[in-house]
Formats: sequence, structure tokens, C-alpha cells
Amino acid sequence: MIGPTERTVASPVKLSGIGVHSGKAAELEILPGTAGSGLVFFRTDLDGAEPIRAHLDHVQATDLGTTIGLDETNRVLTVEHLMAALHAVGVTTAEIRVSGPEIPILDGSFQRYLEALRAAGVRELGGKVRTVRVRSPLQLETKGGSRYVVTPSSGFRVSTVLEFDHPAIGRQFGSWDLDGDVFESDIAPARTFGFREDGETLKARGRAQGSSLENTVVLDRDGVLNDGLRFPDEFVRHKTGDLVGDLALMGARIEGHIVAERPSHSGNIELARALDLQDRRGGGGEPIVDAQKILQYLPHRYPMLLVDRITHFEAGRRITGIKNVTVNEPFFQGHYPGHPIMPGVLIIEAMAQVGGLLLMDTIENPDEKVVYFMSLNNVKWRRPVTPGDQLVFELELLQFRRSVCKMRGEGFVDGQLVAEAELMARIMDR
Repeated sequence: MIGPTERTVASPVKLSGIGVHSGKAAELEILPGTAGSGLVFFRTDLDGAEPIRAHLDHVQATDLGTTIGLDETNRVLTVEHLMAALHAVGVTTAEIRVSGPEIPILDGSFQRYLEALRAAGVRELGGKVRTVRVRSPLQLETKGGSRYVVTPSSGFRVSTVLEFDHPAIGRQFGSWDLDGDVFESDIAPARTFGFREDGETLKARGRAQGSSLENTVVLDRDGVLNDGLRFPDEFVRHKTGDLVGDLALMGARIEGHIVAERPSHSGNIELARALDLQDRRGGGGEPIVDAQKILQYLPHRYPMLLVDRITHFEAGRRITGIKNVTVNEPFFQGHYPGHPIMPGVLIIEAMAQVGGLLLMDTIENPDEKVVYFMSLNNVKWRRPVTPGDQLVFELELLQFRRSVCKMRGEGFVDGQLVAEAELMARIMDR
């Protein structure tokens, strides 16, 4: 089983080929990254192009593949096969340089990426990788007809159901534990597939320009046009690999059992967002900032320190923090005797403290600064917070100019919204 620490490639990886949809040639190079930098794509054929972080926020399209990007030009098509291979070997941080609009399709499977990564080796970096532990069942049905059920599990298991009205496919089912080498042996060789009768329509839409029998399993009405299949159920295996690659855009390891029926790229991304949201709002995951570190950044002390730990952090973007509400809170003595309810103003104060920790990472010498909140807008309380509740705060940075910023915050208990507000603050010297 791959450990929970960050990894990068030990030496550069180089591959080349054409994009299955763009039909354009591209050189792919994977270079070692640094701890905390994540997987970052660079379009080397575009002058001055900004790096594209491999993240759900940057998913632009899911039409016959997953595209990530920053705009209509600076983007990379069909990242899922490479992302699945990176996930399988545990590479969590690297610079991925591609000299064209699309990752080369190679033979249409995940195998050649995986082989190249194995040959280059991996190197431990020491930092912790976020783990999403499924603690309660999650169900999702998409408009496109994909259905997913996720349940708790001690490892990462995927069970996939695929159904096509075609004699070579029919209804296929497979289930795999993907923590070890099973992905390499049972999933990686499985190739992408398509139907011959759809070819002209796809090419008229600008898709499948580079598709051929060399990189795609092609089916006509009677069967497979290629020289055989690598597995009798190669189709459901490839769909499972696509799911792994799409979920890798969460930037996390998953502990849970995913049952996917008729999975699609759009459905996979929707599932990834639902899992990410459930994890953040449920207060799951190991603390990345604990109480001792919080004391270094916030000037508050008892009884006004209202943050216990930080469980999710994206520099300059968003943060998730937790306040455990106990019956021993001093404010419960007078609010209200015999009917303890956390004052609404203190819920917003706790939210603001979490927001202050997000800002502290954006400035130099944070121990010499303090955050003063200037205004609150659209404040709403949805339900009471009482002893025994765990408040989970999510804050997103909306705007940051000079020393003034605007954030939006939400507070949840057991996944239910209890408070929300827009906050404006200024960073000042202490």
C-alpha cells in the first residue's frame, strides 16, 4: 500500500506521441517537484503561459476526456490516463511539461505512463498527503445517467458496472482493491474504446482526430476491429482506470468503496466534488494545523480562541477549520441557563478566526501582523449550535488587494449549514 507521504519522480520522464482528439504531436516531460507544490502542468508551446494546477477547480470540459486549464488557450486535454498512472505510483508533486494541447494518447491505455514512471523511480518528500476517509454513505445520480454509491472502507476499492448494447460488451462488472499493484496488473493495460459508426460525427466536432487502431479499441456492429482484446472485459477495466484518473484531481488518497454504474468523465468529476465537499464539511481528515500552531498565528487566547484545528488549506484560496463546542464553554453559563446555545456573534467570530489563518499565509512575517475585520455582510444563522456540536468552517478568499481582503464563509454541523457571512478585513502591524 502506498504511504501517506508526498512523492515525486526520482528522475525525469520523457514520452511523445499524438493527442487522440487534437491529432497534434506533443512531447511530454515529467520533472521532480518540491514538497507542497502538487502536480502542475505547463504548456511549453505557449509563450508565458501560466502553470495549470491539477485540481478540480481547473476542470474545463469532460467531453470524451477530461480537460484542465485556465482559459480557452492555456489548457491541456485528456489528462485522465496520466493522472491515473501518477496516482497508482503515488506521485503527488511534479512539473508536467507538454509541448502541445493534449497529453499523448500512446497506446490508449495507462500502461506506458506507468512503465515510464516505474523506470524513473519515485522519491519520498516527507510532507503528508491529504486522505479523504469516507465516514458515511454517499449516493450520486447524474443527469447523464451515471450512478455512484460510496461507502466506508479501510482501503480504496472500486466496483464498476458497464453496459452497452453491443455483442462485444454487453453488461460487464469488475471489482478491485487498488491500494497495491492491482492497478498495474489488472487495469493499466486496458485501452480506450470507441465505435466506428461514431467516427465521422466525432471528427466533424473536432474530436478523435488522432484516433486509430494503434491507440483505440474500435468496434463495428459485429465486434472488435483490432487484433483481439487484452482482457475479455477490457472495456469495464478501462472505465475503472478513467475513474481513478479523474478522482486523482482531488489531490488526495481515498479510503472508501466506490460503486460506479455507467461512469462517465462528467459523472466522475461530479463525484470527486461531492466527496471533497463531504470530507471538508464533515470535519474529516488529519489536522494540518493543530492547536499549538494556531497559537503562533492568532493573538487570541482563552476564552476567545475559537479554533481547534485546520483540516484543509489551499494557499490564497480556501481553508477549512474546526471548533469543537463543549458544554464547558464559558458563554454557556449565561447563554442560556438550562438551555445552552452558542451566541451567534461567537459563531461568526470563530469563522473570522479561521479566515484570519487563511490570510496569515499570504503575507511575510505573519507573527508580526494581526487581522482586523472591517465589515460583515449577508450574515445569516440557520439553526442553533449546542454543546456536543462540531462546527466546520469553510472560507474562500474572494478578493485581496494590498492589505484589504474579502472572504465568504460558511459554518456546518453534521454537513448542515448553520451560518454564513461575507467578511472584509485588513492586515495590520501588531
